[in-house]
Amino acid sequence: MAELREVAMGLQFPEGPVAMNDGSVIVVEIPAGTVLRVGADGSKEEIARPGGGPNGAALGPDGNLYICNNGSAFDYLELPGMEGIRVPRQPATNYTRGRVERVDMSSGAVDVIYEECDGRALRAPNDLVFDAHGGFYFTDHGLREERVADRTGVFYAQPDGSSIKEVVPPLDSPNGVGLSPDGTRLYVAETYSAAVWWWAVAGPGDVTVPDGLLPHGGEMLARLPGFQYLDSLAVDAGGNVCVGTLGSGGITAISPEDGSVVDFVECGDLFVTNICFGGDDLRTAYITLSGAGKLVATEWPRPGLPLAYTA
Repeated sequence: MAELREVAMGLQFPEGPVAMNDGSVIVVEIPAGTVLRVGADGSKEEIARPGGGPNGAALGPDGNLYICNNGSAFDYLELPGMEGIRVPRQPATNYTRGRVERVDMSSGAVDVIYEECDGRALRAPNDLVFDAHGGFYFTDHGLREERVADRTGVFYAQPDGSSIKEVVPPLDSPNGVGLSPDGTRLYVAETYSAAVWWWAVAGPGDVTVPDGLLPHGGEMLARLPGFQYLDSLAVDAGGNVCVGTLGSGGITAISPEDGSVVDFVECGDLFVTNICFGGDDLRTAYITLSGAGKLVATEWPRPGLPLAYTA
């Protein structure tokens, strides 16, 4: 197992880490409906309380924080024999509505900027990434009921609320999303298939979806074997896709060249959901151990990829 440093504990299923230049890390607490700033000393400061289920988070070009809010799409339970570990379950009992929100980091004000696309309601937005042009891609994970499940897509939107479009047609439980270092590949992880797909990006929101056997037209980068599910992801400076791997409890780094596993960093939690990179050289990986409610840090073998906007 990797040598992990506990940054904070006692969090409520944390996700969406965003490393800030001052050494703090922004995280969301999904079941609590809160956004927190975790200081380098482990201190916690509530920034905003959007409610619902804040999930993926990213800084935009205006300095605001953008949140994929799944609308309480999951319940979080402690199961017999798993005391101290929170487990997400669907169908949820308190689902409201999925949306994308903008959070003013100074005042804590929360504005809903998207609830639908082309007249179709967003179901459970999950993760997002900004490109160098100021727009962002985001996934809609969807809902799973007792006998049916949503098929949802990937969207491209402007942070001012002026434009949203679906750029990848239906996938099954799309989760993590990221861009290659040169911005010409869009990566998406599907949770339950444990597959990472990619599409060519010709320009801002211009994703090539070729005709083929699969309606979404994606190229498969990798599919992990065994009892493993995929969550959110980040890309390192070498272009490797670093994805939270549920079940096996770690971060899997996948080569962009041939889909081989470059590293598996075990973290000791069944629900290792997300990773981001910080520190002066972007060699510090901040990882959310959501089941145990912890934010941890470790030295990463390679620098992370600088995101389009940091603060």
